[in-house]
This record gives sequence, structure tokens and C-alpha cells, in this order.
Amino acid sequence: MIHPTALVDPTARIGKNVSIGAYSIIGADVSIGDDCWIGPHVVISGPSRIGSGNRIYQFSSIGEAPQDLKYNGEPTLLEVGDRNVIREYVTFNRGTVSGAGKTSIGNDNLFMAYVHVAHDCIVGDHAILANAASLAGHVEVGDHAILGGFTSVHQFTLIGQHSFCGLGTVVAQDIPPFTTAAGNRARSAGINKEGLKRRGFSADLIRALHKTFRTMLKSRLTREQALQEVQMLRAEYPQVDELVQFILDSKRGVTR
Repeated sequence: MIHPTALVDPTARIGKNVSIGAYSIIGADVSIGDDCWIGPHVVISGPSRIGSGNRIYQFSSIGEAPQDLKYNGEPTLLEVGDRNVIREYVTFNRGTVSGAGKTSIGNDNLFMAYVHVAHDCIVGDHAILANAASLAGHVEVGDHAILGGFTSVHQFTLIGQHSFCGLGTVVAQDIPPFTTAAGNRARSAGINKEGLKRRGFSADLIRALHKTFRTMLKSRLTREQALQEVQMLRAEYPQVDELVQFILDSKRGVTR
């Protein structure tokens, strides 16, 4: 299952039923879980931990040193979960000692061609990053988030779960969960109604999220008045409480 032109470091740990294509390079201190498919001309550098069932397409660079001038060769880490699809020319960088020391990718994500995930980023599960979407350092992307093609995300920014960023969005502030954003700079377009419907959210819950979004981010109420207005919805729906708490906790400010 390993092509004779591939170079695999003796210290690399390769799981069962792993396929490694022509001219790919697996470096030192790399572990690859069972049932992974690694195409031709892929470079995986260590320290990196790759889970099971991943598909990594040609010319991707996985686990290379961070693009950070403060990085001085420290043994930081990249961790990738299970069943991710990583298409052509994708780049994942390891963490930095000034950050978490680790870049973390969850499970069941799709990274389309030319996506970049920088040092110390955290990507959850079931996210989709379309072609050439780029995350600067220390970005967090929640579960089921979708970033349209050529989306650019500023460092230390949070992308909430079930959110959607349109084509070419430039994100400089946090994107609240369950919402949509588009433009340069990003502006919020409301609740991600279609996405939430497809994931089984009830009509009542979507209406509650919509009302909360309008109250917290679009009304002329003070923050204290807005919180009072959505108090009952927060008690009834955990997702509403998450949306409100995200807004309250944001350090960069949220996209409106």
C-alpha cells in the first residue's frame, strides 16, 4: 500500500490499511491512523498525529512549521481527527509555544483545494472550508460551520457553530453561532435558517434564534434591556443561551 517512490521516516507510525501515493514524504514523529488514503506528492511533517479514515489529496502540506517569526524550531504539534477530506494544495501548520502549542482539527470535515489553516487554530467537527478559505493563527471554527470560497479570517477570531460565511467574506470580528455573514468587512445577514432546517432544527427554535439575534444585535435596546427581553427564551432553548453567551463573551466584538 506504500508506493516504492514514497519516503517514510523509520520513526513514523503507520496504521493498518494505509495507502501512501507516489513521491509522498512522511516525516519523523508522524503517526497515521488506520484506513487513511494519502495521495501522491503529499508531505506530512512531524510532530503530527493523523487519525483514521482520512483522505489527503496530492500536493498538500500537512504539519509543517508555523509561519510565525517568533517560532524557533520548538517541537509543537498538529492533531487531525478522523474521516476528514483534505483536497489538493491544502496547508495545515503546527502550533506555537506562544499559543496552545497545538493546531487541532476535528472529525468529518471537508477542506477544499488551497485551504490554509495556520498555527494554533482549532477546527471542530463537520465543518466545510471551501476553496482557498484561509484561517490566520489562533482562529477557532465551531462544528458544522461553513466558510465560502476565498473567505479570510483574522487571527484570534471565533467562528460559531452552524454559522455560514459567504463567498469572499473578510472576517475581522467574531461570527456568532447559527448566523450568516458576508462582505468585506463581514456584515451579518441574520440567522442561518436554511442550514439549520437541513440539520433538523425545529421551526420554533429557529424563530427563537431569530428573535434573539434581532434583539441582541439589531435593536436599539441597551444590553441590559435586550438580556431581559430574551431571558425566557434563554431558559427554554440551550441554543439561544449559547448565542447570547457567545455575544457577551466576545473579546473582538461580533459581526453585526
